[in-house]
Amino acid sequence: MSLDLDFNEELIFVDLVFDDKKEVLSFLTDELTQRGYVQKTFKEAVLEREEVYPTGLPSAGAKIAIPHANYQLVNKTTIAMGILQKPVTFFSMEDGSTPLDIEIVIMLAISEPHGQIEMLQRVVSIIQDETLTRKIVDSKSKTDILKMVAPYFYEPQNQ
Repeated sequence: MSLDLDFNEELIFVDLVFDDKKEVLSFLTDELTQRGYVQKTFKEAVLEREEVYPTGLPSAGAKIAIPHANYQLVNKTTIAMGILQKPVTFFSMEDGSTPLDIEIVIMLAISEPHGQIEMLQRVVSIIQDETLTRKIVDSKSKTDILKMVAPYFYEPQNQ
């Protein structure tokens, strides 16, 4: 399966400063809503889902959260990336009671019923590359970040 992904520099946000995960999630969902990628109810769905099914992923490099919501709330498949200036606490997907200091938030807005699995696999490939996640966090250039991650999102990963 190949996703029809619309991902560009406008959806990469660097040097973000927020106090908590709700602020980060609200910011990214608002950006997606304003650009017409998701329906207005996407924000509430993401916030509710995060409380029940945390999306933080532990990793050796920068820790990443991958919030998302039901595909029926998505108008067009995309990703919004938030690079945090200081980490924000999310909870682990593996153990919902384990806090993680998240530095990168990759919000998935996938409009196809089974597309989230494919996209999650691609994001896991990024997470597994400790050097890459550090470069993403250290970069202040949306262009550079897009160049670093685009191959993971647009080419099939055989890992």
